[in-house]
Amino acid sequence: MDTFVQAGGWLMIPLVLSSLVAIAVIMALFINLKKSKVLPEGLAEKAQKLARSGKMTPAHIQQVRDGSLLGSVLAAGLETVGQPRHLMKESIEESGRHAIHKMDKYMTTLGTVAAIAPLLGLLGTVVGMIVVFNKMLQAGGVGNPADLAGGISQALVTTAFGISIAVPALIFHRYFRGKINDYAVDMEKEAVKILEIVNVPAAKAPARRQTEASGQPTRRPMQQAKATAGGLA
Repeated sequence: MDTFVQAGGWLMIPLVLSSLVAIAVIMALFINLKKSKVLPEGLAEKAQKLARSGKMTPAHIQQVRDGSLLGSVLAAGLETVGQPRHLMKESIEESGRHAIHKMDKYMTTLGTVAAIAPLLGLLGTVVGMIVVFNKMLQAGGVGNPADLAGGISQALVTTAFGISIAVPALIFHRYFRGKINDYAVDMEKEAVKILEIVNVPAAKAPARRQTEASGQPTRRPMQQAKATAGGLA
């Protein structure tokens, strides 16, 4: 390894640093995007039961929120129970955007490494060829092949090293991007279930209470219109 680093010249320094950054980011993403941290099993069912019970307290909502990104999205819906549907939806969507942003935390860094690593390798190729041609110019011809070996070696080593960094970084970037998209879809599905559970019954409840209080069946809009027309006649 030391031989390759020496042969690649000073451009191997940013390439080695890029490889270390890529390894650290990939490990961090594997940890942060574990399913148990994003979509814990049983959490959605727990939140749905809590929503149906109608006995939510701030402590219950905090238990749903703690420990996972899905919990933060579901808690945002539970906190807005009783509010209009569009307000609940906006709260859930805002929380979902924050959750996706957290999952995307290191993706830009990994994508940057995948993009610049081959460019650094190409720069090493250009620098190596410049060294070769400068030595040929000084020698007034091809000269001693051993003197040219250093520049050629630098050109080949940096290119190979840059590509060897970029390929795994790009593969993992695509892998994690797909995983984040799948998580986002799953969180949206569970949030919609909570929205339907806590919103639909709440919309029907006032009409039922009004009917029970008056002791008379509530007329439908068409029946009211007919009754009004009959009175006017």
